[in-house]
Amino acid sequence: MSFRLLTGRTPAPSRLCGPTRVYVCIGGIMSVFMDLNVLFSPDRNRLRGVIETAAHLGFSTIAINYVFEPSSKKKQEVPVPCPISELIDQLPVVQGRSRPIRVLNRLTVLMSDSSHFRPSAPEYRRFDLLAVQPTTEKLFHAACMLYDVDIICISVTEKLPFIFKRAPINGAVERGVVFEVSYSAAIRDATMRRYTIANAVCLMDSCKGKNVILSSAAEKALELRGPYDITNLGLLFGLSDGDAKEAVSSTCRAVLLHAETRRTASGIVYTSRIQQEALQDSDCEAPAAKKTRPDD
Repeated sequence: MSFRLLTGRTPAPSRLCGPTRVYVCIGGIMSVFMDLNVLFSPDRNRLRGVIETAAHLGFSTIAINYVFEPSSKKKQEVPVPCPISELIDQLPVVQGRSRPIRVLNRLTVLMSDSSHFRPSAPEYRRFDLLAVQPTTEKLFHAACMLYDVDIICISVTEKLPFIFKRAPINGAVERGVVFEVSYSAAIRDATMRRYTIANAVCLMDSCKGKNVILSSAAEKALELRGPYDITNLGLLFGLSDGDAKEAVSSTCRAVLLHAETRRTASGIVYTSRIQQEALQDSDCEAPAAKKTRPDD
């Protein structure tokens, strides 16, 4: 990551009107765009086309979403993510960058009952990201306050049977859980477009634009839109200009960090020293250790 130093004067109301230093991150966090919801398709050619289109549009990271809808009538197995090497031979290079696109796996559990989500299920560990889509107010409250997930999906294909309350939303924000609004349904159908806008505006009124990501939930390449088009769509949903940009960049990165802490026992972090530093330290400590010998 590199930084470029720019100098200039800002018209902001400040008592000190001297030169201001502005650091612009080149190839860093702010320029990284992500789409954390690309629907899995058994058609390899279609999925390969979606990945290539996402890289062409400038997305550095995407997540292939496996949707799991449990049923009380019969036992269903959690889907197993397909290795990326089997989906595409060579990952395409992201436009404007010199590295290939990063592809993650995500599981979304559609919940109509509290028993549908099993926090300790070993099958969930196969996925990089874990999301839930609650269908009732009680389940939405539990997802915000209790469930150890990364993303809470908001339905955009129908009118929500409940209203968003600030208490559970604030609880989710404090826990680092984000809310997701997808836009591809608005492309497919006019009725879904109305539901998408109405549900998104209702969410923004309650969360004030905090901890929101915008994703595609695309089934095919034609349903993908570029990052700046998604930013403009966020303005239609009620996001501010800054929050709309973060909804496809820095907030998505926060989701990945939250997923890392969830998968590593509440964020236990370890560091390892590189070999060169270890050798330098051992050379510096050797003379000191020799002087402390009783024979000397």
